[in-house]
Formats: sequence, structure tokens, C-alpha cells
Amino acid sequence: MATSPFSLLILLLLVVLVPALVAASAVQDPELVVKDVERSINASRRNLGFLSCGTGNPIDDCWRCDPNWEKNRQRLADCAIGFGKQAVGGRDGRIYVVTDSGDDNPVNPKPGTLRFAVIQDEPLWIIFARDMVIKLKEELIMNSFKTIDGRGASVHIAGGPCITIQYVSNIIIHGLHIHDCKQGGNANVRDSPTHYGWRTISDGDGVSIFGGSHIWVDHCSLSNCHDGLIDAIHGSTAITLSNNYFTHHDKVMLLGHSDTYTQDKNMQVTIAFNHFGEGLVQRMPRCRHGYFHVVNNDYTHWEMYAIGGSAAPTINSQGNRFLAPDNRFSKEVRALL
Repeated sequence: MATSPFSLLILLLLVVLVPALVAASAVQDPELVVKDVERSINASRRNLGFLSCGTGNPIDDCWRCDPNWEKNRQRLADCAIGFGKQAVGGRDGRIYVVTDSGDDNPVNPKPGTLRFAVIQDEPLWIIFARDMVIKLKEELIMNSFKTIDGRGASVHIAGGPCITIQYVSNIIIHGLHIHDCKQGGNANVRDSPTHYGWRTISDGDGVSIFGGSHIWVDHCSLSNCHDGLIDAIHGSTAITLSNNYFTHHDKVMLLGHSDTYTQDKNMQVTIAFNHFGEGLVQRMPRCRHGYFHVVNNDYTHWEMYAIGGSAAPTINSQGNRFLAPDNRFSKEVRALL
């Protein structure tokens, strides 16, 4: 099936059409998005008080102040800030409950599994019946308009290939523990109910965004993966990475494929309220070509450098806290590479 004329036609259409669609997701004036983020943060700060549930974090204040948030889960889709603010995920679909932590068949996944949910064509808001550890046999290739919502359970994706967001849009990933991700591939993997294809070996990223748009990754913990923890390449744009906890990794976050891949000029990413913690070395993030708003993050550990850039990116670093390591040779906050 993967080598049929139909499959080759679909691949050709993706290569030709998707870059144009992703480029259309970039805003013409990114400074307007930056100002909107500033307004959201300032409004949350003004609501701080002894009798207030406010935290000063506009994302958390948006849903945590609702005592019935478990009954209003899909309201989370209205809480993003920055370039990924319009990511609706599965807001307009039904709620799907993962009851089975298995991943026995990447081509024909069982109903009740996470893989079965993410390949569906319809919008879905995916939650979990209980705490679980999901060890994937192959990378989890997501379809558009999906939310993976780990709130209320301890959900680990670990010990195998992890999450791939390739040529799709409107994805929300919230509240997962993603760690010890391995390379995977050289196998048939389904990416929709009607199509599966032969995959090359994946890089082993925690979250790999490839030609994707309108993506929001929030309140996840990520550590110790084979390649990057979160990488966004090949013209991906309209992305917010917020409130995540990164630890124990070398090349943390790559935003931009290469210095020569100029389609990444359309890449626009908000990196906000993340904690870059112990055991990290570099790329928090490493930026190429695009526009990157790095705001209100906490950097407590790094061994080489915190923020790096090449190929003339715009990096708007605002309100971050940098606690340099004790090693006098490892105090470089920003590096031009």
C-alpha cells in the first residue's frame, strides 16, 4: 500500500501544497502577537491577590480558576497565548477516553488505545481513564484537530518512539510526561483510518513537529530522549511551547531545520513560562531564520549555552531568569552559531 500510485500521489501533494498552507499560518506582524502576550501577562498580574486564585500566569489562570474544569475540559483550548493561540485541537469534537495503554499494532490499533484516537479524521479531545505508561512500538503519528489532555492522570509516554506532528495542524498536547524516547521506524505505521505508509527511522524526539502549524504544547515534562526534546522544522509555524519542564538532556529544542532551509523564515514560535532545569546542555532553544518570542522562562541549569541562533533569526528574549552554572567556562547565555 505504501508504494501504490495513490500513496505516491498523496506524498507529492503534501510536498507541493503543505509548505504553502503552513506559510499562510504565519502572521505578517509578529510584534502584534508579542504585544498581545504582554497584555495577557500584565492582566494576570493585576489580578494577583490574597483572595484570588490568580498566579500571574495567564494560561493557568484561564482554566485553573474554574472549580469545574474537569467538566469543562475543552475550554482549555481558549487559554493559549502567543503564536499558537489559535490551536483549537479537538475542542469542537467529542471526548475520547483512553482505556488501554497498549500499542500492539501500529497499523491496526485497537479502539481504546491512544494510537487509535490520534489517527482519526474527526476532531477528538483525548483524556485518560487512569494513570498509565504507554510504550509505543513506533512513533505516534497524529492527525489534525486532536488534543491529548493528561490532566487528572499521570500519563507517561516513554521507552519507545514518541510523538510526531507531521504536515498536520491544530494540535494541543497538555500534561504528559515524555521521556526516554528512542528512534523508531522501518515499519508500516497508520496516520489516518484510510492510509498507512512505510516510515524511515525517526530521530527519537520527544515531540517532533515537521511542517505543522497551530501547535500548542503545555505543562509537559520532557527528558532524556535520543535527539531533541521538542524539535520544530521544515516550515512549521504558529507554535506555542509553554509551562513545560525540561531536564536531563543535551540538545533540548531545535527550531529550524538548517541554515539553508529558507522556508523556516515563516516559523513563529512563542516559548513562555517554561523551566529549563537540571542536566541540560544546550539549545533552549536553538533558532534559525524565523521569529521567536522567548518570554518569562526560568533557566536554572545549562552546561554550554542557553539560547542560540544562526541564519539571522529574530529572538525576542523578554523577562527570563538566567541562573548561570558555577563553571566559569559555561556561563554563555546566548550563542551565535
